[in-house]
Amino acid sequence: MTYCIGYWLEKGLVLASDSRTNAGVDYISTYSKMYSFQPAPDRLFVILAAGSLATTHAVISWIRRDLDRPADLEAGAGKDLRHCDYLFEAAAYVGRVSVAVQKENEESLRQAGASGGATFLLAGQIGSEPHGLYLIYPQGNAIMATPETPYLQIGESKYGKPPLDNIGRANLSLEDAAKLCLMSEVLTQRSNLSVGPPFELVVIPTGSLSIAHQIKVEADDPSLDKMIDVWIEAQREALYRLPSLPWEKETGD
Repeated sequence: MTYCIGYWLEKGLVLASDSRTNAGVDYISTYSKMYSFQPAPDRLFVILAAGSLATTHAVISWIRRDLDRPADLEAGAGKDLRHCDYLFEAAAYVGRVSVAVQKENEESLRQAGASGGATFLLAGQIGSEPHGLYLIYPQGNAIMATPETPYLQIGESKYGKPPLDNIGRANLSLEDAAKLCLMSEVLTQRSNLSVGPPFELVVIPTGSLSIAHQIKVEADDPSLDKMIDVWIEAQREALYRLPSLPWEKETGD
């Protein structure tokens, strides 16, 4: 299992992912689930992956292979990340690659009773086009983040969703959104052992076509304990401030 977040903001993009994979309680390992591509100076893409590790690795390898091949000036739009004029074309391309990879292994996986499904988050910007964020389903279709629904999640999403729902807005600063995404990862880790550090985080200001900040937070980083302590204290204070129940004696305070 995994947990990845993409956050669309008026001022840019924030993406966060964990690094834990598991195939049972006795086989836990660490793999990065965040991949960045800048095939030309006028474009930047960051992809987050969840689901079958074999599928996600094959998809990323396929994308890299297409970029390693000589550029075909006659190639149609969406042939690879170099030939996309719009971000939705890039999302469609990743979706097609994902479906093709799953199709290759469909029969053998069915016989083994296993799933090769994978989901992806694609974030980035092409030229002067608006920055964007897409969630790509195993079937290859995609939805995009909007000002009304600014964040998208893949993997074990339910535990880290409440703080995003409660205070997540498209007009947050990049710094506040980065803290919120990292906090969402930490809260998910506390509730589900299949999600864990290192946590990776990138910040992309709109129009920059570059990653402004990229960090990896290891399990022993003291900032993780500090974050959860601050969050718990704030929740405890909120509990004390809730209205009294009908049977509680009014104190007059």
